[in-house]
Amino acid sequence: MDRATNLPRHVVRFEHVSKRFRIQHERPRSFQDLLVSGMRRRESEEFWALRDVSFEAEPGVSLGVIGANGSGKSTMLKLLTRILTPTSGRIVVNGRVSALLELGAGFHPELSGRDNVFLNASILGLPRREVANRFDDIVRFAGLERFIDIPVKHYSSGMYARLGFAVAMHVDPDILLIDEVLSVGDEGFQERCLDAIRTFHRAGKTLILVSHDVASICNICTEAIWLESGRIRAHGPPRVVVSDYQAAAHGTAAPDLKVAPAAGALDDAPPPSEPVPDRWGSGEVEILDVEFLDGDGQPRSAFRMGQPLVIALRYRAKERIEAPVFGIGLTSVDGVHIAGPNTRVDGARIDSIYGDGRVFYATDELPLLPGVYAVSASVYDETCTHAYDFHDRRYALRVLADESGVRYGLVRIPARWSHVAGAERAERLNAETFRGVRRA
Repeated sequence: MDRATNLPRHVVRFEHVSKRFRIQHERPRSFQDLLVSGMRRRESEEFWALRDVSFEAEPGVSLGVIGANGSGKSTMLKLLTRILTPTSGRIVVNGRVSALLELGAGFHPELSGRDNVFLNASILGLPRREVANRFDDIVRFAGLERFIDIPVKHYSSGMYARLGFAVAMHVDPDILLIDEVLSVGDEGFQERCLDAIRTFHRAGKTLILVSHDVASICNICTEAIWLESGRIRAHGPPRVVVSDYQAAAHGTAAPDLKVAPAAGALDDAPPPSEPVPDRWGSGEVEILDVEFLDGDGQPRSAFRMGQPLVIALRYRAKERIEAPVFGIGLTSVDGVHIAGPNTRVDGARIDSIYGDGRVFYATDELPLLPGVYAVSASVYDETCTHAYDFHDRRYALRVLADESGVRYGLVRIPARWSHVAGAERAERLNAETFRGVRRA
């Protein structure tokens, strides 16, 4: 593997990488068996965990890797960390790598959490003096102040994950590799991880996340790869790759395939339909960014039901545009269109724009139920017939449950229940039920 101090355009690159394992079907059970087997040909078969895989990841990319068990996901990460070497092909990694491949990897069970922080950070390449300077931040992030001096063999799986992730993030890596371990943490820990990953991403670092949790892939990642039988089946926007993967897993055709075949795609895969773009427009106005903000104006990666939400659209108008119409769209992961408000329909007219600016869409109480939702953003002319810029379902909004336990459907509708126990109470109960309800 190559390693450079100054990060080039591509931080990670796989060039026609294959990895072969040899599976022995007979194992000697005694010394005599070993002698006998040495005199005859032992039966074995080749297993290709990866075959002709090629892809590139640039600085600032968050790459999600999905696929069924045995598809080659973990092998890919182990090749990146040099735990394994490729059978053929070339792997280029430029920058410091921090990896969370297995729960508790790099920890000694008999040592305390404190000792393991220093041990694990040194394995990841951080000098002891720097570990000491960051130690308090590591422990605080992990939330293990009370338990840092007890042997980690007494830790729960969640405590292992919190400490491992805290160390991995604080060694200041250029490339962070994560294999499923975030799923064992509690909800509070997962939110801290998402916030840390968002900061990591904004710093121009590279994340590669292997997970069966497709919601996390959609919420965290900017790109996704679907591995099948050791080959890349699709590489593109997360929501598109996830949709195609889920459709194949359920034996249905993907209704909205927007991924061209990646290098190293399955030779026998059916030819994809013509790729459908997820952005279009004439370009006089460009949407530069879409952010999700809380009630205090702070960026968030996830929101609870009922919390305030602000969707901020940052734009740049290259010329003076009269009466533009900004809009957003909300779509479920199943492709159900939930809402499509815009400034014209809602009576929020904008007279003209020129240069840079921001448009905000705010709700005091988020009505969406828990899940991951795709958000579109657009700017049109006054007639809503000419698109200057349209981003089709390019942004993932994650909604968490609240204390109510409501979880069926897509939205929570403000309403109330009532019950009539007998005819004699019907009149009074009807009056209570319809009090405040506007009748046509």
